[in-house]
Amino acid sequence: MIPSYDPNDTEAGLKLLEDLTTNAEAIQQNVLHQILSQNSGTQYLRAFLDGESDKNQQSFKNKVPVVNYDDIKPFIQRIADGESSDIVSAQPITELLTSSGTSAGKPKLMPSTAEELDRKTFFYSMLVPIMNKYVNGLDEGKGMYLLFIKPEIKTPSGLMARPVLTSYYKSQHFRNRPFNKYNVYTSPDQTILCQDSKQSMYCQLLCGLVQRSHVLRVGAVFASAFLRAVKFLEDHYKELCADIRTGTVTSWITDSACRDSVLSILNGPNQELADEIESECAEKSWEGILRRIWPKAKYVEVIVTGSMAQYIPTLEFYSGGLPLVSTMYASSECYFGINLNPLCDPADVSYTLLPNMAYFEFLPVDDKSHEEIHFASHSNSDDNDDALKEDLIVDLVNVEVGQYYEIVITTFTGLYRYRVGDILKVTGFHNKAPQFRFVQRRNVVLSIDTDKTSEEDLLNAVTQAKLNHLQHPSSLLLMEYTSYADTSSIPGHYVLFWELKPRHSNDPPKLDDKTMEDCCSEVEDCLDYVYRRCRNRDKSIGPLEIRVVSLGTFDSLMDFCVSQGSSLNQYKTPRCVKSGGALEILDSRVIGRFFSKRVPQWEPLGLDS
Repeated sequence: MIPSYDPNDTEAGLKLLEDLTTNAEAIQQNVLHQILSQNSGTQYLRAFLDGESDKNQQSFKNKVPVVNYDDIKPFIQRIADGESSDIVSAQPITELLTSSGTSAGKPKLMPSTAEELDRKTFFYSMLVPIMNKYVNGLDEGKGMYLLFIKPEIKTPSGLMARPVLTSYYKSQHFRNRPFNKYNVYTSPDQTILCQDSKQSMYCQLLCGLVQRSHVLRVGAVFASAFLRAVKFLEDHYKELCADIRTGTVTSWITDSACRDSVLSILNGPNQELADEIESECAEKSWEGILRRIWPKAKYVEVIVTGSMAQYIPTLEFYSGGLPLVSTMYASSECYFGINLNPLCDPADVSYTLLPNMAYFEFLPVDDKSHEEIHFASHSNSDDNDDALKEDLIVDLVNVEVGQYYEIVITTFTGLYRYRVGDILKVTGFHNKAPQFRFVQRRNVVLSIDTDKTSEEDLLNAVTQAKLNHLQHPSSLLLMEYTSYADTSSIPGHYVLFWELKPRHSNDPPKLDDKTMEDCCSEVEDCLDYVYRRCRNRDKSIGPLEIRVVSLGTFDSLMDFCVSQGSSLNQYKTPRCVKSGGALEILDSRVIGRFFSKRVPQWEPLGLDS
């Protein structure tokens, strides 16, 4: 099921893509048959399917339930605790992948196998011919891709639990990858695999600057990470240029593998190059800085779909007109699809699902449900379930253009009819394979980086802060609240708008700085593992802010929403605002601004606790 071809052969890659998408239905049926044949003896599937007679598509659909993470968590936890892989997979589970989503405040764990790394390597190789089709000469230079690893957790079984990209970068598939003339990086592997994210960032940027005349494309996985790199360059360009000027590496780079690999690329002092870069960076405006520093760059490769779309204006400011390219749609659970039109406008990105990656099904999301999801308004975590019609679940090739669906996957690694939580809109077909626009994660209201905070998470955190800091001694009532992901600065941060009222009067509230700052910190302490990691270790999210608004502000917000078409009878306060008009109303009535004064605690604890 994993085709092989030479990634240096663009024509062969494009032909393979045509074959996969033309035969999507047959390939999907074959994928499900292979998964059931391989895994029918697992404890999980034996509970639903009865031997050979049930190894078919109809029995699978009739008897195996559609599930979410809480349904499968006990099975995966047993493997993490040391029981046999055959609970869910005939192949040995070799590691557990930590999802950016959480369950009970801890990362979700997804099973993975050695074979799955082969599948991901194939997926990455399919990106190459697509880019070659639209951009000439990529074999004549390098890509400055800023790639990073994150902490791992050792489970009681001895299996490592780690993010999917960390898994791939540390694998032999990446470290011993065959030479591909179209995909040469400026960053040595030693700098990518450095555990210290600051040292890794510095060394990768230094290598990218030294090789600026060879750089044909720049990027990172997510837009948020790439913009952090731009901010890091802005803060450290003088030190970076000093290292180029002297041919040395600054003393605080203590990782010896990083130092040695960077020194081999520096290859001695370069006064002229250092002066050129410093001159560009010293300009008052950084508009177009990417094109000025890397003048041969043809595009910026970052994911700018979903929650990352909020970074498009900032990227466009820095890029100087370079195309923003989103090449792929993937998650910890599965790698899904690729963008066949990579130079399209970011707002028009659609991904074509590759039918050999997993078995795909789709839960329809009706118009009312999608409207609530799209505006991130007010439904509780599973309120939309009634609108997701399991009896109308459809296969990959039977989705309808213009319709919204939640994707459901059955993988080679032990997930069966699993709801990923992504809402997609069908935009068209390439041959027989549908193309989807990523709309958003179900139930997520706030996201800056890899964090995904749900309405329920936010409510619990706000409630805890209210109980611990507003009732005593301040005696303030929290009348209403909403939130906003502020990405106007780097890194972005969460903003909460609170309308407060004194418990015993109608006077404006008296705001105590320490009380409000403690509220900010309490909210952060109550948010999940991934948020706290982003704040504490990755520094990819800034301190949480509470903006207190005057009494009556949320009445004005309701009036505005009703004027925009919301039903007065059904109106509920949106727990996240995105529209400019709503933000203007809230910001124009702010009477106090407060930030968290400390970083929330985080450590890579074992997952059995």
